[in-house]
Amino acid sequence: MVAGLTLTPLLRYAVARHAVPSGTERRSGCDACGTPIRLDQPWPALGPTARCGTCRARVGAPPVTVELVTLVAVALLLVGPPAGELIATAWWLVFAVPLIFIDLAVHRLPDRLTLPAAAGTWLLLGLTALIDTGPTPWLWATASALGLAGFFALTTLLFGARGFGIGDAKLALGAGALLGWYGWAMPVLGLLLAVTMSGLVALGLLVTGRARWSSHLPFGPYLVLGTLGALLLVW
Repeated sequence: MVAGLTLTPLLRYAVARHAVPSGTERRSGCDACGTPIRLDQPWPALGPTARCGTCRARVGAPPVTVELVTLVAVALLLVGPPAGELIATAWWLVFAVPLIFIDLAVHRLPDRLTLPAAAGTWLLLGLTALIDTGPTPWLWATASALGLAGFFALTTLLFGARGFGIGDAKLALGAGALLGWYGWAMPVLGLLLAVTMSGLVALGLLVTGRARWSSHLPFGPYLVLGTLGALLLVW
């Protein structure tokens, strides 16, 4: 648990840097006073208080939230997949956690995080297949990654803004690889869980008047949750 929390300044740094509108330069300092955000000097801006050390304005994700999500992620890993799968999942989560907050804040999933997440997960699973399990799970993982990402990309081509985004498709590469490792049914289950959760939240927002039918909800957080929910069933 403690080791996981040591990563939170890095995760907060990723959120602060990338949670900007598409086409905008990555954030380099406090929006209020311009004090630089520096990873070699993480406190307090990149600590749990998430406050600029100069003007006390909030920087990045809300206070304590990244720490809580990281604790939950570490606790899920302690449930105990085998070592190879655990390392691959941990790698993906290092990127998925900040992506949750970025997508919620600005409705985007930057390539600088989604693509390393997918590539590292795929390679680590490939190494696990080479050392331990043989090629079959890795071939399933590869097919699942491409299939799930292709499905997301196809909805974008067919439905435009009403479909899933290309960022979701790139996030689905890593999610699909992790799920497909355990067979063809797992990607389907993960997607169903994600769609169900997002649908329930959207319905709640509509009922309470906090959203309209034309509103666009970020799907990345639900894809991460759906992936983890499905994985918990096989660990």
